Amino acid sequence: MTVESTDEAPPRSARTAPRRAGVLPGERALAPDLARGLMLLFIVLSNTAFHLTAARHGPSGWQPVDGGWADHAVQFTMITTLDLRVYPLFAFLFGYGMMQLFLRQTAAGTSEREAVRLLRRRSLCLIVIGLLHATLLMAGDIVGFYGLLSLALGWLFLRRGDRALKWWIWIATAQFVLLAAEPVVSAALAGELGTLGDAGADPGADAYAAAEGNWLTAAGTRLTTGLFVTFAAAPLSLVGGAYVIFLLGFWAARRGVLEEPGRHLPLLRWTAVIGIAVGWLGALPAALAHVGAITVPDDAQSEGGALTLLRDATGNAAGLGYVAAVALFVEWWTRRGPRSAGTKAGMAATAVSAVGKRSLSCYLAHSLIFAPVLAAWGLGLGEHLTSATMALFAVGVWLVTVAGAYAMERAGLRGPVEVALRRVMYRPRSSRRATGGPVT
Repeated sequence: MTVESTDEAPPRSARTAPRRAGVLPGERALAPDLARGLMLLFIVLSNTAFHLTAARHGPSGWQPVDGGWADHAVQFTMITTLDLRVYPLFAFLFGYGMMQLFLRQTAAGTSEREAVRLLRRRSLCLIVIGLLHATLLMAGDIVGFYGLLSLALGWLFLRRGDRALKWWIWIATAQFVLLAAEPVVSAALAGELGTLGDAGADPGADAYAAAEGNWLTAAGTRLTTGLFVTFAAAPLSLVGGAYVIFLLGFWAARRGVLEEPGRHLPLLRWTAVIGIAVGWLGALPAALAHVGAITVPDDAQSEGGALTLLRDATGNAAGLGYVAAVALFVEWWTRRGPRSAGTKAGMAATAVSAVGKRSLSCYLAHSLIFAPVLAAWGLGLGEHLTSATMALFAVGVWLVTVAGAYAMERAGLRGPVEVALRRVMYRPRSSRRATGGPVT
C-alpha cells in the first residue's frame, strides 16, 4: 500500500525542519477544546467506576449490580451514554487534532515528510507516557493505545488525497460492520444467540488491580494490562476497522468542521440527532437488562455477548453525535456574541475549554488524584463508595482540574505535560541549523 504525497523524497541532509512550533493561542477553536474538556468528565466517570472494589459486578464484568435506586440510575445512565461511547469521541478528536497539526505545519512551509516525522515523534512519546501512566497509576490508559494507532494511521493516511481518504473510510466502515456482525449472525443462525459470550469469565474490572493492596503487585497487573491494550488491542482495532473514527477526524479537520460549524450545520444536525439516537438505542437493551427491567441470559450480557457487541457496534455513532452536538452548541454560543461574554455561563465555557487545551495534563491529573485515594494500595476509599457516590466523587475530581486549568488560563500558562511534550517534539535538530529554518 502506497502513500500519496505531493513531496518528492529529498536527500536526508536537505529535509526541512519544522518551520513553526505548536498551535498558537489565537489559532485555537472553541469546539474542539470544549469537546475535549467535556470528554474528560466522561472519562473520569468511567475510570473511577472500576475502583468500586467491594461492589458485586454483573455478567458484563464492568458495572456493579448492587446498590439502591440512585446507584441503579447511575449504572443505567453510564451504560447507555458513556460505556464504549467516550473512546470513539476521544478517537475522533485525536484524529482531528493530528490533521490540524499536520496542516498547520505544511502551511508554514514544513515539508509533508517532516510534518509526518514530527507527528511520529509525538506518537512515540504518547506510547511511553501511556505505559508509564498504566504502570504507576491506572491500567485503563488510552494514551498509549491511541499513540500506537496514530503512529500507524499518521504514516498511512495523513498525506493521502481526499478521494483515497474517503475510500478508506468506506473500507474501514465495511470492515467494522462485517466483523461486528459476524459473531452475532453466526450465533443467530445456529440458534445460540442467547449463549454467545461467557458470563463466567473474570470481571474485566480486575485488570485495573484496584482491589490489590500491594502497590508492586498491582503495578505488575497494570503493566500487563497496559501492554495488552497498547500492543495487542490497538493493532487488532486496525484489523477490525475501528480506525474509521480516526479517519473521519482526518476528513473533518480538512474541512474545518469544528472551526467553522456554521458552514456545516446540516451535517452537524443530522450527525447529532442520528448518532446520539443510534448510540443510546444500541445500548438500551444492555442497560435495561443490567437493572433487571428485562430478562436476558447472563451470557448475552457478558463482555462477548450479543448485547455488549450491539453496544460496542453503536458506540461510534454516539461519539460522533456528541462531537456534533458540541459543535452546534458552539455555533449557537458564538452567534450570541457579546451577550455571552463575562456571564457565568461564559466563564464556565472558558473553564471547560481550558481543560480541553490542557487535556493530557488534566487526564493524567485525574489518575494522580483518584488512584491513590480509591485503590486498596492507597487509602482504599473505593471500598466504601457506591455507584452514585463514586459518580459524585468523579465529578469532584474533574472540577478540581477545571479550577486548576482555569487558573492556568488566566495566568497564560500551558499544561505541564503539554510543555514537556512540545519540547521533545520540537527539539533542536542539526538539520535546522543546516537549512537555517527557524521554528516560530
